[in-house]
Amino acid sequence: MESEGRPVPDGAGGRARPLRGLRVVELSSYVATPLCGMTLAQLGADVIRVEPVGGAVDRTRWPLAESGTSLYWSGLNKGKRAIEVDLAREEGRRLVADLAVRAGIVVSNADRFPELTYEALRARRPDLIHVLLTGRRDGGAAVDYTVQAATGFPLLTGPPDTAQPVNSVVPTWDLAAGLYLAAGLLAAERHRLLTGEGQQIRLALEDVALATAGSLGYLAEAQLGGTPRQRDGNHVYGTFGRDFATADGGRLMVVALTPRHWRDLLAATGLTDVVTALSAALGADFTEESQRHRHRKVLGELLAGWFEAHTLAEAEAALRDTRVLWSAYRSFADLARLLPQNPLMARLHQPGVGEHWAPGSPLVMDGEQAGPAAAPLVGQHTGEVLRDELGLSAPELAKLREDGIIRSGE
Repeated sequence: MESEGRPVPDGAGGRARPLRGLRVVELSSYVATPLCGMTLAQLGADVIRVEPVGGAVDRTRWPLAESGTSLYWSGLNKGKRAIEVDLAREEGRRLVADLAVRAGIVVSNADRFPELTYEALRARRPDLIHVLLTGRRDGGAAVDYTVQAATGFPLLTGPPDTAQPVNSVVPTWDLAAGLYLAAGLLAAERHRLLTGEGQQIRLALEDVALATAGSLGYLAEAQLGGTPRQRDGNHVYGTFGRDFATADGGRLMVVALTPRHWRDLLAATGLTDVVTALSAALGADFTEESQRHRHRKVLGELLAGWFEAHTLAEAEAALRDTRVLWSAYRSFADLARLLPQNPLMARLHQPGVGEHWAPGSPLVMDGEQAGPAAAPLVGQHTGEVLRDELGLSAPELAKLREDGIIRSGE
């Protein structure tokens, strides 16, 4: 592990790395498939990332360090090994196919090379596990932002008076897909362990969004002829939750899901008697979530008056010892100042970036948590991987470098 100065256990050989011994070949780019690979690497798998000569297309995506190193790429590829191979040439693709057959597990979001398809690799290793991400189920292209547009969510995001759709800056479907890919891969590995059989797992990014919309009831609601849902700013649908501004320009998000939350919120703001009288006047029972949501505007205005008369520090002090769900809004700069106090974070030296606080795995396994490891340079492990995994000799590696089939490495 390339972490130091932080008591976050890396779990090497321990409970935090239960996938040690599992080897995965990753041919991927952008968010979902690299996240899948990193999730597995953080759990101890040896993830070998294959890149074309010069590096993958996403190696220069913003944000960038002053050196030009992609902070985005480095963040999504921590703890992997990387080889650099000319995939445009048959000899290069054969090397990668040999590596995939030896590893027995492939994660990819590209299926364009004949030597690297599931069918070709399975013919050489029948128990192969092949995990493939596509944009749409028919194999068509899509990315998170086009999937957002196709599945309705941007029409519910943003202030009520906004006419245009508002996409989320968080690539939600990419993130969910990456974790689905990891779960599918581990399920297939479990099946192989029990039966000796390999299989292909296919996942479409658009299906991830549709499945989520269905699981949350959005699709059923639309089919059953309910009132079309409208955008509602930061109000939480079906319950009471919204943001409030404070006297000194601060802002908090406050959510009251349960009767206990609601009672505590009213007690903290001194509005119990006022809201009790309002409840009687309206004939509404505010212990019910649906009633709090139905009357969210008048309730929100009452609470807004209290927050506007108090500073952020005063509001935080009033809410701190309650069961109310709340948080002050923070910028990334605000959050960065708090990272040294967070046990998820450890100091990491990333080549091209320098030393900074970086997250390890958010999974805590029986008290152990894997810390962060540096992302690889382009082709950093080419020589060692091809030597150790495929048994290539030093003269053979030298000839491959001379011919331009591989670059970097030893």
